[in-house]
Amino acid sequence: MIRVAVIGAGQWGPNLIRNFHNHRTSEVVWVVDPDAGRLDQVRARFPDVRLDAAADSVMADGRVDAVVIATPTSTHHTLVKRALEAGKHVLVEKPITADSSQAEELCALAARMDRILMVGHVLEYHPAIRQLEALIRHGVLGKVHYMYSNRVSLGKVRREENILWSFAPHDVAVMVRLMGSLPFQVAAYGGSYVQPNIADVTVTHLLFDNGVRAHIHVSWLHPFKEQRLVVVGSRQMASFDDVAKRLVLYDQRVELQEG
Repeated sequence: MIRVAVIGAGQWGPNLIRNFHNHRTSEVVWVVDPDAGRLDQVRARFPDVRLDAAADSVMADGRVDAVVIATPTSTHHTLVKRALEAGKHVLVEKPITADSSQAEELCALAARMDRILMVGHVLEYHPAIRQLEALIRHGVLGKVHYMYSNRVSLGKVRREENILWSFAPHDVAVMVRLMGSLPFQVAAYGGSYVQPNIADVTVTHLLFDNGVRAHIHVSWLHPFKEQRLVVVGSRQMASFDDVAKRLVLYDQRVELQEG
């Protein structure tokens, strides 16, 4: 049985607590959150779980095998580093950090400590994405020409990170998985309208070695919610609507005959 501590019981934390606590191979033994109201909600649902407002007890508890971190991005580096140095495996919600050098530091630390460090790119494991990956791998779509993703809504505006760091990691991770490689060219453009220097809307362009181009449009200043990934192939096209939970295959293509 894997003994898990969850740090952060806010918007996404309760889902992590429930799933780890109900899984046959794990149990949640600690939940940490500075908000007393959130801890009261956890206590009502899971009375046997130990609670704390700070993470010191978790890091010092030798019974804890793994730490799950669902806190603001600005706290990730410190918490992940402390957990790894305490000998814990770590699952941290995306993005791992807001600085690539800090992410590289944590990866190197995990390797030295022989601990697992995993980022919660949950969309990579969605059944529709797994199926889409299989369609590409088996040539059902033909040669992939282009991909694009729209992840937009009139959503919760963050102060710790911009829209690119908050929304786009899902789509970057999925596109990299579908292509099986990192893009060699990336350009991102955005605008800040609500808070200075924190982009509310961005468009990111990616170019992969196989010639596939992609773009990612993310915004939390949008009149309606859309989470859609489209893959355009030479034989067929596919669209995954994460709001409607549907993967649709379109038998549509462009052919040239005699020029």
